Amino acid sequence: MDQPQSAIPDDAEAGGNPDKTPRTERGRRTLRKLLDAAAIEFGERGFHEASISAITRRAGTALGSFYTYFDSKEEIFQALVRYMSEQLRDHVTPLVQAAPDAIGAERIGLESYLGFVREHKEIYRIIDEAEFVDYDSYRRHYETTVARVRQRLEGGAARGEIRADVGEIHAWAIAGMNVFLGMRYGLWDTDSEISEIARTANDFVANGLKKRD
Repeated sequence: MDQPQSAIPDDAEAGGNPDKTPRTERGRRTLRKLLDAAAIEFGERGFHEASISAITRRAGTALGSFYTYFDSKEEIFQALVRYMSEQLRDHVTPLVQAAPDAIGAERIGLESYLGFVREHKEIYRIIDEAEFVDYDSYRRHYETTVARVRQRLEGGAARGEIRADVGEIHAWAIAGMNVFLGMRYGLWDTDSEISEIARTANDFVANGLKKRD
């Protein structure tokens, strides 16, 4: 999997263990290699069948390098959930921030999300397994995702671009729609035109199911 070579989010470094946070660029590169390799390993084999030795082989690093940054398979999995969640955020956020208005931001957000899923299909298996492997990471992923949607919506409301009463329920509804559209058109169908899917969903967000004259 080709992952963006951006900086590792602070809370993903060494599983959140400050004593194992890399201090050099070389160390950060090694940590990225381990996380990228873990994404492939967990994505292909699942948490229970994945192994630390397989992760280090995929990363092209020594087994000892793993323990420089992580104490266990559980710890790298927790860090991986945060890492992938942050990568998704970093992929989508600059695009929606450049949108002309709040409705357009949701269309662009979905379009960029679908593109990300097609490039990183393993994210669904990893996040789904997190529900059973590390529930706190699973819940945090969705709560932080929805918080960003809510912030966008409330910003649009403050600018007078959308209805004034948007809030948490609207944000969860949009996020839930995006998750299932990502499953349908990111994992199962990679041939449909992403821009058309996003346009149709965005029309639904803007206009609902009300009958048109």
